[in-house]
Amino acid sequence: MLEGFKKFILRGNVVDMAVGVVIGAAFASVVGAFTKDLLTPLISALVGTPGDFATLSFNLRKSVFNVGDFINQAISFLLVAAAVYFFVITPINVLLARLNKGKGGEAAPSTKKCPECYSDIPIPAKRCAHCAQLVPYDRAA
Repeated sequence: MLEGFKKFILRGNVVDMAVGVVIGAAFASVVGAFTKDLLTPLISALVGTPGDFATLSFNLRKSVFNVGDFINQAISFLLVAAAVYFFVITPINVLLARLNKGKGGEAAPSTKKCPECYSDIPIPAKRCAHCAQLVPYDRAA
């Protein structure tokens, strides 16, 4: 029982995923700090609002809505999503495209069109199953 668990844990995909989660969490905290400590004060200085976005809020019937904190979190999310797309997804897509370039891409067709009724029939068929028309066998196909 433990041998199977050991094989599962040491499988490449599980270890890669665990490393990705840890790195992703660390990266998200760095981006959050960047947003809170550098980016939003810079935007506040340019726009002219005092402080940073985290203090922006409004009250409605004794409820406090922290709009600024939401803006900080949204900016952090967009930065993380952009970094994952441009530094992970795009290079992997380019790599996969290069690897699949020499493989031809598509599988050979397994059907052909009947010349009489234009329905799909298997390539080695001598007669159409739909209209019973004799179909010439094309050895090149």
